[in-house]
Amino acid sequence: MKRRSTLKTLGLALAGLTLAGTAFAQEVTLRFGHYAKPGDTAYLAAEHFKFTVENMTGGNVEVSLHPAGELGNSPTMLEGARLGSIDLVLVGNPYFTAFAPQVNLLDLPFLFQSAEHAYAVMDGEVGEALMSSINQSNLQGLAFWEIGFRNLTNNTRPVATPADLAGLKLRTTPNPAHLEAFQILGANPAPMPFSEVYSALQTGTIDGQENPVNHIYASKLHEVQKHLSLTAHAYTAAPLVMNYGRFAKLNPEYQQALRVAAKLSASYERALNAAKEEGSLQAMIDAGVEVVRVPDVAAFRDAVAEQTRVAYVEKFGDALLQKVDALAR
Repeated sequence: MKRRSTLKTLGLALAGLTLAGTAFAQEVTLRFGHYAKPGDTAYLAAEHFKFTVENMTGGNVEVSLHPAGELGNSPTMLEGARLGSIDLVLVGNPYFTAFAPQVNLLDLPFLFQSAEHAYAVMDGEVGEALMSSINQSNLQGLAFWEIGFRNLTNNTRPVATPADLAGLKLRTTPNPAHLEAFQILGANPAPMPFSEVYSALQTGTIDGQENPVNHIYASKLHEVQKHLSLTAHAYTAAPLVMNYGRFAKLNPEYQQALRVAAKLSASYERALNAAKEEGSLQAMIDAGVEVVRVPDVAAFRDAVAEQTRVAYVEKFGDALLQKVDALAR
């Protein structure tokens, strides 16, 4: 009931959002590219963002949505935002590794104890520091949206213990900590853009992949996977970013509208993910997917958590990591 109430409150709040008393001088259309397919919570959050921005600016800022990799895969879209060929982009946090590696903090395995812990980190001092590192690459960060807590699927066997991962070829993100974690566990990690994952699973190019429950279901990966293990081994944020030059040229009122809308839509997406997860899981069970509720998640955590922190701490120090851990208490 609380989750439904949160969604209702967010929806009703939009009706009153305007920048009252502002004289708008620009009419702007912004192209927004993202990875999500219809039904995915990120897809719905992007629609929420479009509605909110256009409502707040009296229609003077139009957001043109381009979902499901229509403007390219995640790395291509992110580069487009940096170059200015795309205005707004939503992609997973690991794709920022090449030019803002400090944000890989959020991708460390078993970093967060709960969704609330993750939100406290991203919405606070640590999140501000990480977004500042993104802003140094011709981007303007607006808010941390989410992909969520990641779980394993595969077509070879049920995965209930770390030993069950031995030899499995798994699509992962390009995040160094993800790659290291699966190598430690004996799997063969194979990074690739998400837009290629369904066909790679269908053809047997890879054995499995790892993503949040809602994302797996909305992307129909359960159609080409037999086993799902609820490991929640890592959390993936999805920064919503904008080309800095394009952002800087906007009226301050429009800039503020984008910031506010981004944060409201982040909250909307989080509420949707919480409300939809059990239904997505049950739908996959009904479709024939074998779900393993892992009996000892701590065995996975103990195998990889400390070791995957080492490289990050050596490069960036442990100040932010300590702040993350402190927020869990």
